[in-house]
Amino acid sequence: MKDKRILYVSSEVVPYLPETEISSMSFEAPRMVNQQGGQIRIFMPRYGNINERRHQLHEVIRLSGINLVINDLDMPLIIKVASIPKERIQVYFIDNDEYFKRKATLTDEDGNLFPDNDERAIFFAKGVIETVKKLNWAPDIIHVHGWLASLLPLYLKEYYKDEPLFNDSKIVTSIYNQSFDGTLNKDMQSKVQFDNINDSAIKILETPNFNNLMKVAIDYSDALIIGSEDIPNEITDHLEASKKPVLEYKTMDEFGEAYTEFYTTQVLG
Repeated sequence: MKDKRILYVSSEVVPYLPETEISSMSFEAPRMVNQQGGQIRIFMPRYGNINERRHQLHEVIRLSGINLVINDLDMPLIIKVASIPKERIQVYFIDNDEYFKRKATLTDEDGNLFPDNDERAIFFAKGVIETVKKLNWAPDIIHVHGWLASLLPLYLKEYYKDEPLFNDSKIVTSIYNQSFDGTLNKDMQSKVQFDNINDSAIKILETPNFNNLMKVAIDYSDALIIGSEDIPNEITDHLEASKKPVLEYKTMDEFGEAYTEFYTTQVLG
């Protein structure tokens, strides 16, 4: 992967959040590419339960300061950055007081989904793309992890389809079984429609549940990776119907060579 540029966009990354399949792979895959001489950037949300002092996050003024319009409201975008100790890897954090100041990730203390998770997902997708534009850094591959990041493929190929920086970028989405019960805000579809995104592309978001979010990500990705040993049958069927390159599940001990080969032969081709 020498000199290849890979953008990792994840809902969670260790060491900033506890270890899960998503957070661990969102660290291990970039570390592997970094060790192979590739260039990487990692983006994640700056949840309020991330200890900024301990992890030495600081705001990047030159990247902050723009507003993103979410459902006709101007929401300030704040960009923070930190380095993973010993790895020489920078992580960029998408922040906004309204969406990410609360001291939790995706649910309240009773385990209920936050009612604005739909808007947080839209803000995160647009925030990542706007920041990469400011960095003027054209990725060869964009690798997406976690359902909060799952709108990025849709936004990149619809809302930002005329952005030349991403003309040659290929999108890979990893599918995990870290899901949620119920649905996100029932108005999610209309909020995405506000960005003039093709109605037929998001009709499925009339019911914004986990499976449907992942189906949208699959539809707008160039290749897929199965990140969990077991994923819902409904998603497996959608993957097969997509006729896109799919890498079967690999354990943490065996993913390295498989990911490298998949990136090189199936994604970049």
